Amino acid sequence: MNTDVATPDTLSSSALPPRSLRATSRWVLFFAAIMGGFVYLSSTHESGTPYGGLSLLPAILILIVAVITKKPLESIFSGIVAGLLLLDPSSLITGLGDISMSVVMDETIAWIVLVCGMMGGLINMLERGGSVLSFGELLASRIKSKRATMLTTCTLGVMVFIDDYLNSLAVSASMKNLTDRYRISREKLAFLVDSTAAPVCILVPVSTWAVYFAALLEENGAASKGEGMSLYIEAIPYMAYGWIALMVVFLVAAGILGDIGPMKDAEMRAQAGQPVPDGCAQDGFDTGKLPKTHPVVGLMNFLLPMAVLVAASVYYEIDLLLGALVASLFTMILYFWQNLLSFGELVDAMLDGFKVMLHPIAVVCAGFMLKDVNDQLGMTPYIIESLTPWLSPALLPALVFAAMAAVVFATGSSWGVFVVSLPIVIPMAMSMNMSMPLTVGALLSASAFGSHACFFSDSTVLSSQGSGCTAMQHALTQIPYALIGAVITFAALLALGFAFA
Repeated sequence: MNTDVATPDTLSSSALPPRSLRATSRWVLFFAAIMGGFVYLSSTHESGTPYGGLSLLPAILILIVAVITKKPLESIFSGIVAGLLLLDPSSLITGLGDISMSVVMDETIAWIVLVCGMMGGLINMLERGGSVLSFGELLASRIKSKRATMLTTCTLGVMVFIDDYLNSLAVSASMKNLTDRYRISREKLAFLVDSTAAPVCILVPVSTWAVYFAALLEENGAASKGEGMSLYIEAIPYMAYGWIALMVVFLVAAGILGDIGPMKDAEMRAQAGQPVPDGCAQDGFDTGKLPKTHPVVGLMNFLLPMAVLVAASVYYEIDLLLGALVASLFTMILYFWQNLLSFGELVDAMLDGFKVMLHPIAVVCAGFMLKDVNDQLGMTPYIIESLTPWLSPALLPALVFAAMAAVVFATGSSWGVFVVSLPIVIPMAMSMNMSMPLTVGALLSASAFGSHACFFSDSTVLSSQGSGCTAMQHALTQIPYALIGAVITFAALLALGFAFA
């Protein structure tokens, strides 16, 4: 029988809320006050007039919340709610429902969900079939240093140029075991992979980026029908951020450019024997139980699905969805035929891989919801119009890069924002008689930087997911290098602007 007697002291101490509960209460009150501020600003805004500088506030709130919480999904959701309160507080719930439905029904989102899910399933099959391990062991037998490991990672990233999603997931999956062996942090792996994703994809005309932007250029009058790809190819030498980001990542991999800021801390932790950061689980399967094959067979079981993926994507006009579908079916048949996995195990691998991608998919979908809110607030036109008085033919490329890089960074939508901005920027460049390839190069540089640096962009989220760290851990360690590339790109475009003016 419990004979403890509650004393006045124990009663008073137990009545106090725990420290965590008090901290939570303070945060709830803090965010309630911020949201109340957005409601007040909405009440002072005159209906039918532009929101002007107020349109920037949700994006600023997202950055603040992200720095405080280091959670991208929650940060984006706070910005979405704040933007909807600014638009119309009385329609918050219906507004959330409407943009959720519009995003779910959007063809681009459906494509992203299916591609990410199928790529996750394909990588999971490759891992459970032992082929990723075989590929890693083959590399390990030939790579004998940390520097060679990082340079190999970068080289593989450049070779997988067809799509940044494929790059982010396939390269990271194949290199994790090797980078762990040489005590390279998962954040460094994510940086190496991400820096050879979007920055490389814009430089290659046979990529999803090239196909998409070439079509946009034709739709917005920058090129005549059928000439969009020609203009895109002409602009490749002027896509400064792609070239500079590629130079920076190889300098880092070669050890010429050292670890900076949070990356230095991550590498010190990895050198102490912990390549996987705190808060991230180790790989979720026992490699000792994977099917064993001859090393050459294991290598072919990895390379053949990758080759089929690339070939099928190219065959279907750079459509990674159809390429992933063909590669997944091919891998299932190949592994079943070799008795590596049963049909049930192959299906489970596909489904489990899809489930692993649910959080990255949710972050990307939330980013598209945020873009919808920002479009209603008129953020992109406001930023461009604010820069217009400062524009001249010489300054146009550099200022277009700075403005659009800021927009893509704030929204995380490296493709979507250009649907809004191209109808403004292209006529502006034509009226100033500025070189169209240079203007397109500045726009693509901005898109690549935004995709590279934003903590909730699809490229950042998938690179971190594939490498085994959180999106915020990856973004915070990568941002110093992305900013170095952005500053050099701005200076280069400034010099090119004066040269062409």
